[in-house]
Amino acid sequence: MRASVAPAIDLPRAAPQNIAMTEIFKGSFTQQEPIPEEGIAAALAVLRSGRLHRYNLVADEPGEVALLEREFAAWTGAKYALAVASGGYAMATALRALGVGPGERVLTNAFTLAPVPGAIASVGALPIFVGVTEALTIDLEDLAAKADQADVLMLSHMRGHMADMERLMEICHRAGLTVIEDCAHTMGAAWGATPSGRWGKVGCFSTQTYKHMNSGEGGFLVTDDDEVMARAILLSGSYMLFDRHGTVPPAEVFERVKYDTPNVSGRMDHLRAAILRPQLRVLAAQCERWNERYRVLETGLRGTPGLTVIERLARERYVGSSIQFLLLDWPAARIEEVIRRCLARGVELKWFGAAEPSGFTSRYDSWRYAPSTPLPASDRILRAILDMRLPLTFSLEDCAQIARIIRAEVGAAYQAQL
Repeated sequence: MRASVAPAIDLPRAAPQNIAMTEIFKGSFTQQEPIPEEGIAAALAVLRSGRLHRYNLVADEPGEVALLEREFAAWTGAKYALAVASGGYAMATALRALGVGPGERVLTNAFTLAPVPGAIASVGALPIFVGVTEALTIDLEDLAAKADQADVLMLSHMRGHMADMERLMEICHRAGLTVIEDCAHTMGAAWGATPSGRWGKVGCFSTQTYKHMNSGEGGFLVTDDDEVMARAILLSGSYMLFDRHGTVPPAEVFERVKYDTPNVSGRMDHLRAAILRPQLRVLAAQCERWNERYRVLETGLRGTPGLTVIERLARERYVGSSIQFLLLDWPAARIEEVIRRCLARGVELKWFGAAEPSGFTSRYDSWRYAPSTPLPASDRILRAILDMRLPLTFSLEDCAQIARIIRAEVGAAYQAQL
């Protein structure tokens, strides 16, 4: 549900002229909070043991990785969880576990990040791109129109925006589409009462530094399906030691699939699991802290001439670890001017409309390994998206200041083009 009232932070609708000319943000958009002390202590214990590998255990001890898998499965409400080396690995493993192979087509969002089509291409499959709406969610009309072109939908909850999941799943059930959820930006989010990652057959999560838990790189795969999890465990490099995992399907399931499933090693190690377990215990509180910051930014940007705030749907329980807004139908030169002016005042905005990929931003037409046809309605939206991280190292006052800067610079550029 949409959260209640934002904290009482000074959010002037129009900053005084002297502030607009001189206010500079001094924070870092890439500085994360430190790992909790409990995680540091657990990591040191692993390092002192010398036993970092996932199967390097003594007697019947479960080890950090298996404990983390049990805890993450319980946290999501899933029957099984597999801790892996990255979110991208989780997605590729989900595809392999479902039997997706070379030449097959997989539907996915036109608005996503490169690891999503990359995972599809890594198994030799071909991404088929589905359009994006002004709410930055997958276009359900376009999905319905293309549903007969594939057997699998790799659904990306890009930048934390969730579509109407009841309607989406209805479309997929009707067409016989199996859904894999990319939840890299929605760990802790939900649609209604159902958590992100629990709508489709498989949910894939990331614990890369800029996600909701930080292990540098890492991720999870969750599912309730016995055979999918058995295959995923074997794929992750179990060396037939599958009984040492945290959540294990029945032995007879492994007997059916163990000789037909290749080892593509990628399960997480004890060191990363050790620093993630304490973070999982405080994740709900961290998500609320992100949302406090998001609401301050959203309130400060609302009503800026020429700027479209992304309206969140009532049934979406989001995690605002980043914020996006649209400069719809603005000339590229004016958007570039806004980005330059904001950067000069310490505010880093990423743009999905640039002709060339830059940093973490790229578009469906950037991925030449995945041939695509133009999506004119989506192209209009992609050209308009500006994106900004909200690390928890920002205070609420920082967020209010950033909103004032963006508001002033967008407003100035908007007035200049009238």
